[in-house]
Amino acid sequence: MNAVVIDTNIYSLAMKNNDYATEVLMKAESILVCSIVIGELLSGFRFGTKVEQNLKLFNEFLDSPRVKVVDVTEKTASHYSQIFLDLKKAGKPIPTNDMWIAAVAKENGIAIATADKHFESVPGLLLIN
Repeated sequence: MNAVVIDTNIYSLAMKNNDYATEVLMKAESILVCSIVIGELLSGFRFGTKVEQNLKLFNEFLDSPRVKVVDVTEKTASHYSQIFLDLKKAGKPIPTNDMWIAAVAKENGIAIATADKHFESVPGLLLIN
């Protein structure tokens, strides 16, 4: 597997030793983590009781040479708007943050790894199953 955009749940599941999530992270040559995923993870850490431990582990993950942090750009916003329109017309809404994560994957032309089935509703999105 070359490159992959990870959804928030892939990192979370990998930290719980989930086989699928761990395999995705181990096999990917390049792992893209968007700022939306970082925000979701940091929120979860701050809501929990192991804030410092989780932050330390996450920062070590981000420091890996295989991990690249990608920001939301104007081009991402264009992909987001198309995804929003497509899902609205199809009557298949998904959470807003997930539309942004899907937009990052589409912008970069690579597959997204997720445990959420609703990403299957996004037209043209490459998924790792």
